[in-house]
Amino acid sequence: MSQSQQLQQLKKQLWNIANDLRGKIGADEFRDYILGFIFYKYLSEKFVRYANDKILAGEDEGFDNFAEFDVENPEHVPYIEEVQKNAIEEIGYALAPNQLFHQLAKRGKQKDNFILDDLAATLKAIEQGTLGEESEEDFANLFDDIDLNSTKIGNSPDDRNEMIAKVLSHLDAIDFDLSNTESDVLGDAYEYLIGEFASGAGKKAGEFYTPQMVSTLLAKIVTQDNATLGSVYDPTCGSGSLLLRVKREADDVDMIYGQEMNRTTYNLARMNMILHNVHFAKFDIKQEDTLKRPQHLGKRFNAIVANPPFSANWSADPLLLQDERFSDYGKLAPKTKADMAFVQHMLHHLEDNGTMAVVLPHGVLFRGSSEGVIRQYLIEKLNVLDAVIGLPANIFYGTSIPTSVLVFKKNRKHNKDVLFIDASKCFEKQGNQNALLPEHLEAILAAYKARQDSDKFAHVAPLDEISDNDYNLNIPRYVDVFEAEEDVNLEAIAEALQTLKEDNLKTDALIEGFCTELGITSPFSK
Repeated sequence: MSQSQQLQQLKKQLWNIANDLRGKIGADEFRDYILGFIFYKYLSEKFVRYANDKILAGEDEGFDNFAEFDVENPEHVPYIEEVQKNAIEEIGYALAPNQLFHQLAKRGKQKDNFILDDLAATLKAIEQGTLGEESEEDFANLFDDIDLNSTKIGNSPDDRNEMIAKVLSHLDAIDFDLSNTESDVLGDAYEYLIGEFASGAGKKAGEFYTPQMVSTLLAKIVTQDNATLGSVYDPTCGSGSLLLRVKREADDVDMIYGQEMNRTTYNLARMNMILHNVHFAKFDIKQEDTLKRPQHLGKRFNAIVANPPFSANWSADPLLLQDERFSDYGKLAPKTKADMAFVQHMLHHLEDNGTMAVVLPHGVLFRGSSEGVIRQYLIEKLNVLDAVIGLPANIFYGTSIPTSVLVFKKNRKHNKDVLFIDASKCFEKQGNQNALLPEHLEAILAAYKARQDSDKFAHVAPLDEISDNDYNLNIPRYVDVFEAEEDVNLEAIAEALQTLKEDNLKTDALIEGFCTELGITSPFSK
């Protein structure tokens, strides 16, 4: 089976299992359960592979397979402890043989066997086993959103036990194929599920998911000039998918940084990192309000990407004018539109040779007041705006508004102009959503790389032109998308109307004749 076929099969299997919970609880909630259990199974299988390949390899028969150890067997205990000690240091967590996913799933299949207490204890043990270790922050409270006592998954403990045991059993039958180190099929399938949940989660989807093609666009932009990154940062990282896309597009990323305000989404981001085989020492994801309590002050990053919540509320406290992120501009973004505040925050953290790409609503391109002041400062004083890319409407879950990608660089190669690209027509209608396709992505990236005028698609605007437009960046001011209407042949229209009139008169006469034959009053009689 090819990798592509394997991925499609795994996607189908996982989605079918997710549907066991669909209809019983909301999309947000069954997402937390199914993704949490997939992650637990991944941890179990990864742990057994680590134990057998790294610690137990070469041991005598009967002592070379961690999954077959018995915690009650005194001969096995020293091996178990040795594996756990090394695992905490190497992969960041530890499990006992009776805590492995397969063991719990197997016990759940047995009639009248209650496993919820053991499952809850196991998930808690994974978290607490890292206390005092380097990986503590990456595993702390990681499974908080899996509430095994919730009546949403069953009215009684037995009902809940039956539901969870069924899900575990189905997952247990799936081969995650972790032995294939060249493939990331499980990671791709996990991303697929996150996307599917986003499509059904309405407005809440924006909290954790950026469509894959948009993520790829941002990732390719920030890695175009530097494919080996010391660091990448997302101040509103959601599920971490955008950061992982940068890692995939780059030749190497040494360290991943992110911040996320929502606790559930923060947990999902950490799971996503670990499941994509990012070592616990290679990512630093924090939970906090980025604008109010930034967690990475003092750090500078080679690449920054973000899809902040559109036009979010924030404090806009005047005291923030003393904050070094905002002080130079003399103005703060409006309380009801934090978009520019995110730009200022990100730019403050950008390395001098770095690239920053951020998705924003179109309003940031032309709104006045304090946003206009900030926009002018970015272009006139700092000269950091490198490109403006207009995206189609309705490509983000939960909102139909058109969006744009703004690209910033501190030391710009093209420092006398700004590139504008109008990709608003680059989409395919897919159900209720519009979608960027690979060919659309290629067209945008080709125009970004070429940096040349292209009829009705791209324009390189000198800074003087932007100044003449009072620093209004509305894309139609720079990319002429006017389409001349076809000439109207008035004589042909007049002839068609005359023919229609004659046809109507013939029809009226025919109806009147039928009415006379039937002895009824014609609708055309006076």
